[in-house]
Amino acid sequence: MKETPEILLVEDDESLGFLLKDTLEGHGWSVRLCPNGEQGLSAFHSHTFDLCILDIMLPRKDGFDLALEIRKYNQQVPIVFLTAKNQTADRIRGFQVGADDYVCKPFSIEEFKYRIEAILKRSMGTVDRTPVLKAGHSTLDVHNLSLCANGVTTRLTYKECKVLQIFFRHGGKVIERDVFLKTVWEDDGFFVARSMDVFVSKLRKYLRSDDTLRIENVRGIGYILKQ
Repeated sequence: MKETPEILLVEDDESLGFLLKDTLEGHGWSVRLCPNGEQGLSAFHSHTFDLCILDIMLPRKDGFDLALEIRKYNQQVPIVFLTAKNQTADRIRGFQVGADDYVCKPFSIEEFKYRIEAILKRSMGTVDRTPVLKAGHSTLDVHNLSLCANGVTTRLTYKECKVLQIFFRHGGKVIERDVFLKTVWEDDGFFVARSMDVFVSKLRKYLRSDDTLRIENVRGIGYILKQ
């Protein structure tokens, strides 16, 4: 694999989380560690990962619910469940919600590392890791914070770019308002929600040169970028 694989690790056991992070990073992989399901979902929406490792018994959003949320937006990224549960019903449910593997505690760290390596070798060729995202006749340069909409270039603020990243990564799918609020603003209060509406209005103006794209409100839910 030519590029460094990036892994989302969601584990609320602090000691185990740091042990796994240290082990995987020692193998040359980049790991984002989150202590609960909500932070894990926020990280997923704000970044592109090659693999998600999810504990099941998580605070604020359990691993099964987190996996279902991930699968709403990405059907390809591999998901590995890491759990103390070893009942057949739980394993079946894990695979039903889209797991690629299911590792029960306690386990061998060395074996776990090789399982992750095998999954990454199979999947890395299918993950889009480009820093330039495309939709319609527009391109979003994430590194340089710029949008080119049908030839018209606009410099973006950091938050504008983060919001557009979510739209471009999930074009054609309804995105709940909370995804933006908790990913970009890390808040869901009234004032911040109003700020989100202002941002969407600004982004519509940035995209108006591209008549193949439009951001629409989905009443009571959120937004969708239609192409």
